Amino acid sequence: MKPTLQLKLGQHLTMTPQLQQAIRLLQLSTLELQTEIQQALEENPMLEQDEDSADAATTPETDRDTNETNDSIDVSSETSLDMDKNQEMPDDLAVDSNWEDTYDITTATAPSNQQSSDSGNDYLENQSIEGDTLSEHLIWQLQNSQFSDVDTIIAIAIIDAINDDGYLTESTEDIFNSLKTELDIEMDEVEAVLHRVQRFDPVGIAARTLKECLLLQLEPFDPQTPGLADVKNIIEHHLDLLGAHDYARLQKKIRRNEAQLHQLILFIQALNPKPGASISKNNAQYVIPDIFVRKINGQWQVSLNPEAAPKLKINTMYESHLKSAGRGKNTSHLRNSLQEARWFLKSLQSRSDTLQRVGNAIVRRQQLFLNYGDEGMKPMVLRDIAEELEMHESTISRVTTNKFMHTPRGVYEFKFFFSSHVSTADGGECSATAIRSMVKKLIENENPKKPMSDNKISSLLVKEGINIARRTVAKYRESMLIPPSNERKRLA
Repeated sequence: MKPTLQLKLGQHLTMTPQLQQAIRLLQLSTLELQTEIQQALEENPMLEQDEDSADAATTPETDRDTNETNDSIDVSSETSLDMDKNQEMPDDLAVDSNWEDTYDITTATAPSNQQSSDSGNDYLENQSIEGDTLSEHLIWQLQNSQFSDVDTIIAIAIIDAINDDGYLTESTEDIFNSLKTELDIEMDEVEAVLHRVQRFDPVGIAARTLKECLLLQLEPFDPQTPGLADVKNIIEHHLDLLGAHDYARLQKKIRRNEAQLHQLILFIQALNPKPGASISKNNAQYVIPDIFVRKINGQWQVSLNPEAAPKLKINTMYESHLKSAGRGKNTSHLRNSLQEARWFLKSLQSRSDTLQRVGNAIVRRQQLFLNYGDEGMKPMVLRDIAEELEMHESTISRVTTNKFMHTPRGVYEFKFFFSSHVSTADGGECSATAIRSMVKKLIENENPKKPMSDNKISSLLVKEGINIARRTVAKYRESMLIPPSNERKRLA
């Protein structure tokens, strides 16, 4: 075969860099978008933050209108540093003056209701230690206790083996084997140090089993405490019956009537099965809503969050310099930067417009939810919004991922408003969210002595006109972390 040249005419779609950038910005969350904007500000000299629009967005008049329309929504942010209004700062400071000489730090950091007599105290002494981990909390107690050098090493090894719930994850034999090559110790020494660590705060720490954890929490009680002996008996010998809610057999084992057993169970429930969780708390993760939904004059209105992303604009000084310089090799970098800046601003505007349109479409379809709660949720899928807005489903999926909506009922991810449907007896549809709410309400109102089974809940919903199977009820119940009926049984 001989090589030949052929000319073909065809059409194909290509994604331009501008389109790729717009799609990438569209699927970013608010925090990721802020990082992207900050990076663009640092890399592109033609971009700058629009301070005028930022100031206009936080004017007192705007805040007053927002508070009047919906008192339940608080979108204003307060500064964490409350300065004393009576203390005035001079206009000019001497070059060699210190900040502390002019402004009292203790005044700025003290709470507004703090007495003036406390102004001389060290404000760092009363700082919260909420950020300390459980290990740090136990090490701090170890350092303030009288341990020998060898016992300190053993105690540190024990603390390292304690998980976030406060339980010892390694046996004393394993701890002993890991230390015996370095220390001349016996097994009894490890056990003795463990008993001392178990007296640390919180009570019940360093337990190896749930039974041991609960018994450690009973040690500080007075032996004459009413019911203490029965509680210890239940924990030591009948904890499996208590966990299975087999109260009939438990009554026979301890020979107590129903009222007495109920009081003993309340005693045990007051104990903490995870003592370490009170110390090793995970810091709350806050989300920044992308849009706000408010009811104004009886109509639900959607508005973008002005604080979700800073406003950007083209640097006017560089732009005017570029116009006066004309075309040349020396200005090629600025011209490229200007073009990139315009693309970036256009992509941001496209993202905002798409968020606004999708938010409006969701609110129009889910007004019953906003008015009445979960039971008013309508079934909705991505295709419904895509067809209404004449967009592709993939675009709607990108918009609704990691985007949040602030409503009077709380902050919800866009994905929350999309749910499958279940057929009703009259040929209609009911959303899965509404059915979950009904299941939850039925369980909350059930008789705790005779909780309803999944089959019973299914039959009740069928009577209401919702065709739902028992396994579907079980799936919804498990998604809400509600235990089955045998574990929900209570004495009262």
